Amino acid sequence: MIVYPAIDVMDGKCVRLYKGDFGQQTTYSDSPGEVALQFSKQGSDWLHLIDLDGARSPEKRQLKVIKNIVGKSKMQVQTGGGIRAVDDVANLLDTGVNRVIIGSLATRKPELVKGMFAEFGPDSICLAADVQSQDNEYYIAISGWQELSQIPLRSFIRDYLEVGLKHVLCTDISRDGTLEGCNVDLCNAIQKEFPQIDLQASGGVGSLNDLRNLNTAGVIVGKALYEGTFTLAEALEAVC
Repeated sequence: MIVYPAIDVMDGKCVRLYKGDFGQQTTYSDSPGEVALQFSKQGSDWLHLIDLDGARSPEKRQLKVIKNIVGKSKMQVQTGGGIRAVDDVANLLDTGVNRVIIGSLATRKPELVKGMFAEFGPDSICLAADVQSQDNEYYIAISGWQELSQIPLRSFIRDYLEVGLKHVLCTDISRDGTLEGCNVDLCNAIQKEFPQIDLQASGGVGSLNDLRNLNTAGVIVGKALYEGTFTLAEALEAVC
């Protein structure tokens, strides 16, 4: 399992949000580049980097900050935040990142996103399946998690298998930033049902047991690292 330490960038700072709420943010560092460098020194091969400014306003995308982090950390990087067009993906890949995360656009304009798979290749794209439970089903949330679509998680995944979907980031938004525990049952079930994808579990990881109980290809760890719940080294050891 790959452990992806997470950095959310806003106004040039390293922050974390509570359940995706921009009004509930905590600033952890004024230098995201230094945070990334420390993650690299602690043994991480990958970094999960979200541009919150780009998510709110694509014209404010922090390409220079992202490029600096990529160059400074020497890690492989997956990044996202407000992807609206093919050029957004191309520009991010030009900064040196390895993979671009696409969220709401994959629900709103599936044909456009399927074209991106053909243009950039499945390994260059990760679909963000941000989900919320309703009536015993998990549905895809869009628009910065403010709107719940009528597309079930499993249907969403099946639709993209035809274009070679490889990477899926599954976040239970009710747990994100809470440290209350990852939705292990959901993530393990999806990984088992779709063994052809590499599922990244996200949202609420709060203990090393969360990591040990996951049977997914990857896991995103954010607030637990910043709050000192456990170290990155301990997380890497837990999934060995």
